Amino acid sequence: MPNNISFTDSLEKIPVEIFKTPKEGSRYVAEQISVLIKEKNSQGKKAVIGLATGSTPKSLYAELVRMHNEEGLSFKDVITFNLDQYYPMEADALNSYHYFMRKYLFEQTDIDPKNYFLPNGMIPKDKIKEHCADYERKIEEAGGIDLQILGIGINGHIGFNEPGSPMYSKTRLISLDNSTRMANSQEFGNISEVPRMAITMGISTIMKSKKIILMAWGKTKAPVIQKAVEGNPTEEIPASLLQHHDDCSFVLDEFAASDLTRFKSPWLTGECEWTPKITRKAVVNMALQLNKPVLSLTDHDYNESGLSDLLVEKGNAYDINLEVYYMLRDSITGWPGGKPNAVIPKHPERSEPYPKKVIIFSPHPDDDIISMGGTFMRLHDQGHDVNVAYQTSGNIAVTDEFVTRFLDFAVGFEKIFHIDDTISKKVFETSSKFLKDKKSTEQDSPEIREIKGLIRRCEARATCKYVGLTDDQIHFMNLPFYETGTIEKKPMGKEDVDITVELMRKIKPQQIFAAGDLADPHGTHKVCLDIILAALNRIKSEPDNEWLNDCYVWLYKGAWEEWDISEIEMAVPMSPEQVRKKRYGIFIHQSQKDSVPFQGSDEREFWQRAEERNANTANLFAQLGLTKYAAIEAFVRLKSALEENDL
Repeated sequence: MPNNISFTDSLEKIPVEIFKTPKEGSRYVAEQISVLIKEKNSQGKKAVIGLATGSTPKSLYAELVRMHNEEGLSFKDVITFNLDQYYPMEADALNSYHYFMRKYLFEQTDIDPKNYFLPNGMIPKDKIKEHCADYERKIEEAGGIDLQILGIGINGHIGFNEPGSPMYSKTRLISLDNSTRMANSQEFGNISEVPRMAITMGISTIMKSKKIILMAWGKTKAPVIQKAVEGNPTEEIPASLLQHHDDCSFVLDEFAASDLTRFKSPWLTGECEWTPKITRKAVVNMALQLNKPVLSLTDHDYNESGLSDLLVEKGNAYDINLEVYYMLRDSITGWPGGKPNAVIPKHPERSEPYPKKVIIFSPHPDDDIISMGGTFMRLHDQGHDVNVAYQTSGNIAVTDEFVTRFLDFAVGFEKIFHIDDTISKKVFETSSKFLKDKKSTEQDSPEIREIKGLIRRCEARATCKYVGLTDDQIHFMNLPFYETGTIEKKPMGKEDVDITVELMRKIKPQQIFAAGDLADPHGTHKVCLDIILAALNRIKSEPDNEWLNDCYVWLYKGAWEEWDISEIEMAVPMSPEQVRKKRYGIFIHQSQKDSVPFQGSDEREFWQRAEERNANTANLFAQLGLTKYAAIEAFVRLKSALEENDL
């Protein structure tokens, strides 16, 4: 069931259902599809369903397949029409939506192949208009779409109706917006491989559907969801036009819903419990909007910003300002492992034990230095036993050209030093030939994946040595869920958790740092965090877990975003020299410089993202009236595993 909200927010112009996880939201939508199919079939009719592709509906299709296998849900009397298709794109290509739908739904159910329809991505250009008109006719002949499933792009597109698409547009060929191509490049490996055009149902076609459900998961969708739900309907945000539909709802997870006013500024909705966390969020947001230091805010500012209830609850602005200022001040520390031999009640970390055993979990072989390189170095320099655990090999994020460079080096090395290794030569020859003949849609061979993994391990080990760690403090976990050879990963499994539990038991850390960056477009960070939490929960339920009582878990953000300043619980400042040192540590990862496969919609290199993010965090603290630093790395603490019933 969706989370119940005790008020109806007049700001929300489209009904919204919010779930804790995408899986729960998908189950809710799948149930509605099941009810529709059964109702139509009981009337002797076929249910007509419009389907979407991309990462969003994968969990929906998985649930429908489960219902088919375990609950007998039949698709024999179902007709489907897909929203869109890349152009040009062969039906059997790995990135084709024909291939996607067969893989995730059609071939795993009993749907009649004659009953599912998708635009033809290889239709000759001079036949496209006729093909699109025929697609519209087929929908009408089927009786119209009973339920249309939608996703949403970060620019607000639905189907491939990009910003500016007319309200009355029909199925047609469209040029893809650059932001869409950048976002979708994660599925292709390189933006140059993403088609520039697509055939899509028009907005008018979508709006004729009897019922519409738009699904969205993740923090990256939050800004556009807020605009679509709370803003004015405009063709510049095509999803906002759904406000004109009589039966449309949005199904979101908590992250996608996080920018809605009820969550971002609950005090504006009329119902708000003034906890310290909410108070800090409200005051910080107000100070930033007014461009004032926290201590300069006045009663008038509170009243004009909709915070008069906070004044009534807590008194005058002066007292509230001090309360929030002290929260911000006390989060800043140059001692991320705790300051030894010091009693600082409000310090984010404990002074004892000292030195601490620390595990820095790094989802990819460079997240440690990119996301918390300054803190990483400071923990080591301050005498703590720092261990880095690289959770995945990161082998898909190495270009073939980079592998070729290393193969050439290895061959040249053997020639110079007259090394006669028949096995190595055979591997080099086989690998070189594979890369030479490799097709753009072809997956890497096991040998190439091993070489790419080796390249990343060498870079990660060199970074740790640069910081000062020894070999026994560097751990390559190579979690199995990642090793598919493609961007799409397996769900976490027991073996992933087993490996993580074993490492934790071996080290028994007092501090754990983990990636809480759920904006990672590929989902690897989310799976890695889930594995850590599952491992902690297992250890919690077993004997010999006393060390867990004294373990703090700190979450950092990765290359994709930063914590909101109102959420930060530990802020570690960096000097200009420390910023430079961190940059040089990132540079060691040469395979990730210049051009990186699957880097998402942000064209900046990782070191640039890190420096700009860290500098921006420092500037925000200074803007609020705190000391101005060159850069700040930020963390939020996860409650101790033994303080909660479930993580």
